[in-house]
Amino acid sequence: MTAGVPQEQGTESAAGPGRPRRSDATRAAILRAAQARFAADGYDRATIRAIAADARIDPSMVMRYYGSKEGLFAAAAEFDLCLPDLSGVPAERLGEALVGHFLSRWEGDDTLPALLRTASTNPGAAERVREIFTGQLAGAVARLVDDPTQALRRAGLVASQLLGVALTRYVLRLPPVVDMSPADLHAWLAPTVQRYLRAQDATSPGRS
Repeated sequence: MTAGVPQEQGTESAAGPGRPRRSDATRAAILRAAQARFAADGYDRATIRAIAADARIDPSMVMRYYGSKEGLFAAAAEFDLCLPDLSGVPAERLGEALVGHFLSRWEGDDTLPALLRTASTNPGAAERVREIFTGQLAGAVARLVDDPTQALRRAGLVASQLLGVALTRYVLRLPPVVDMSPADLHAWLAPTVQRYLRAQDATSPGRS
């Protein structure tokens, strides 16, 4: 056993009444260390060995609980969209406000690109992306739209637009999209997001 690095036994220790299992404490320690390490080093430079050292456990325990670096990142990734309260924004400017917020939130933050990159191959990361946008974006749109079904549909369309831009700009690095300034992106995207938020439902019976 390495000095100063506690090793967990192959079987879980029993927890007394009201006491957490040792595995719960180990998982929590790993996640804390991973969040700090991913934030400091980014996804590519962070290593399982460094995260394990920060958590003061053997690297094999990280793999035991999370299977891979991708699985650990999916569990540890925290991305707060920090959405503003849109209830006070004039209805005709909702698209402008939402797109402007997303662009300012993404520029210079590598958490979402790393999460999108991982989500393409890791089900846990894909689920985390769904949780972020369902829990945060759909909730914000629901406060603007009375019909819950309409709110989810519109939020999904907004997410498809914004995630598509994030994927092509920050992950795939598609040159025409990378070369656009945030102001140009904003000018192109805002009218589309505005339509998703406020236009009449294109599938409603009243549409000819």
